[in-house]
Amino acid sequence: MAEVPQEKEISNEIHILNRSGPKPLYAQLEEILRADIREGRLAHHEAIPSENELSRLYELSRMTVRGVITRLVNEGLLYRVPGKGTFVAEPKIMTGPLSQKGIREQLEAQGYETGTTMLDKRVERADQSISEGLSLPPGSPVYRLERLRYANGEPLALERSYIPEELCEDFFQQNLEKEPLCNILEKRYSIVATHGVETLESCQASAEEARLLKVPRGSALLLLHYTLFSQTGAPFEFTKVVFRGDRFKLRFAFSR
Repeated sequence: MAEVPQEKEISNEIHILNRSGPKPLYAQLEEILRADIREGRLAHHEAIPSENELSRLYELSRMTVRGVITRLVNEGLLYRVPGKGTFVAEPKIMTGPLSQKGIREQLEAQGYETGTTMLDKRVERADQSISEGLSLPPGSPVYRLERLRYANGEPLALERSYIPEELCEDFFQQNLEKEPLCNILEKRYSIVATHGVETLESCQASAEEARLLKVPRGSALLLLHYTLFSQTGAPFEFTKVVFRGDRFKLRFAFSR
């Protein structure tokens, strides 16, 4: 039988609420929990004290404590496990636009040990969404790559990429499992990305996505579509990426 993590004890001798100051008590408790998470006094996946215990320690109503915990859960700092308690979440991984730099390169730049499993590679006929993404007639032959991305051994993203067959002779003879796709396209086929278009939306994990990403079916995911354009101005890659919503956040910046 798996051992249930023990709740972390927080000493109210260290953290004392200022009941005469202007800051609300709930805000002080929230600051205490944030600091304990940020400074490592509460470790990732460690259970925090129960609502009853926090209420007793800080002499607050259970409703007040529950509101604080709920806010931290909604921000992704904590997560609840029914029947077990509330735990400290791992920090979300920050990435930028994938049309500028691939997910593997971004993760490695942040110090993560990356891995890729090639789930499927084949030639298929472009359906409506793929033909629109690549500006091809419906039914045109395209290469399809389906890859599962890992960081530190944890599955985080599922990628499905499509490339017009006419652009890349002997494409499946390339080292697609280990070499970044952008490097192969540039070095072997002289295709260089000059710009891209991305769209982002939320979705829920299908049964297959849940199995591969090791999350419950129906979990919140991020769905990113992007199209890359070459130096000729024509699209050459259309990719759909499904990210775990509990582990990723995407950062977009602009200047003018």
